[in-house]
Amino acid sequence: MKPTTFSSRREFIKASTSMAASWVLLPDIDIAFSKPPFNQSPNMTIPKSLIGIYGEWAASLVPNLPALSFRQNKWNDTKKWQKEALAKTNELLSKPNLGKTPAVTLEKKYTYDGLEIEELSWQLPYGHATKAYLLKPQGVQKPLPAILALHDHGGNKYFGKRKIVKLSDDQHPLLKDHQEHYYGGKAWANEIAKRGYVVLVHDTFAFESRRVLYEEVGGFFWGPLKTEGKSDAEPEKPENIQAYNTWASEHEHVMSKSLFCGGTTWPGVVLAEDQVALDILSNRPEVDKNRIGCAGLSGGGLRTVYLGGLDPRIKCAVCVGFMSTWDDFTLHKSYTHTWMLYVPLLPNYLDFPEILSIRAPLPTMVQNNNDDDLFTLPEMKKADVILQDIFKKAGAADHYQGKFYEGEHKFDQAMQKDAFDWFDKWLKS
Repeated sequence: MKPTTFSSRREFIKASTSMAASWVLLPDIDIAFSKPPFNQSPNMTIPKSLIGIYGEWAASLVPNLPALSFRQNKWNDTKKWQKEALAKTNELLSKPNLGKTPAVTLEKKYTYDGLEIEELSWQLPYGHATKAYLLKPQGVQKPLPAILALHDHGGNKYFGKRKIVKLSDDQHPLLKDHQEHYYGGKAWANEIAKRGYVVLVHDTFAFESRRVLYEEVGGFFWGPLKTEGKSDAEPEKPENIQAYNTWASEHEHVMSKSLFCGGTTWPGVVLAEDQVALDILSNRPEVDKNRIGCAGLSGGGLRTVYLGGLDPRIKCAVCVGFMSTWDDFTLHKSYTHTWMLYVPLLPNYLDFPEILSIRAPLPTMVQNNNDDDLFTLPEMKKADVILQDIFKKAGAADHYQGKFYEGEHKFDQAMQKDAFDWFDKWLKS
């Protein structure tokens, strides 16, 4: 039987939610669960979860205040806590050692939309070369603040960096649709560059220039690409892009298992590659390396959590459309998310928002959408309270801002304005 294909992650989620209506917890049901010890009696009424009767038990394995939570009374020294939290998180991420910063090749240079644009590439110790775009205002004369712009996941690995830029009037129709749907019709990397920033947008592991090519894989022959010939035959045709993305989605769990067996994690690999891009951006002569921020929607928001939380060179971070709790993922929403999220055993030490909070007191904004079907609203709000509490305890309550917007999963123009204003406040003053 030919597998069902979906044009977007949202379409997949809605279909999955519809099929699973009888076992996915409804939004208006209380999702607060007891923490250990968990003792199940024969007469207990247990709320439904993604893993059935085992949900409440699984959620109870991690206490309300994990071992390295700054919310614990034993932690009063922010720097001491950060040191221990960073060490444990990096240990569990098991990042690969990528060696020294690679040489960067300038492949093309031109102007568009009032910006100077450079097409760059660099070679990591494994895989195809990473390709990137650097955007900056024309006629830059002095070091400017900079943004590492992190592309989304979106169930679309064929595209990476191109999802958030516009390089000419001739734009691929799928990219135009993507920007209309998620970004209010804007290429947000261009928009913030116009405000006086140097912006670097690169492909991360398994996306676009870094993607896994079907013809290079042995032993995994699921999906339409098996019968439709080489994936790179007329690769820009929408039907071929969709076929590749369907196959790549099914390949994601294979990749994650292989990375675990190789002694690393998917989040660790992505973080390592994002830090190489940060090295490259920091070394640019037109960049003030003490005024660098990062941001991204969805998978880009996830990358912001890890990069912004673990690398103090990010002086200002904006996480968009990716903030909730491990309870949310355990009980309700693990099926909506990429393997780029999961770090085995980390929930024993930090709740998910606490990864980002390691950066406290550095300025941090989190933008959420009330109708975002990737998360449950109560758990998004719980994550916001966790972040508020930690920044307040760190003596920097005004350095954190959590915002909720009406609508579905997106980074629209109103949200972009708030995010860009936040960057201006902390990186331009």
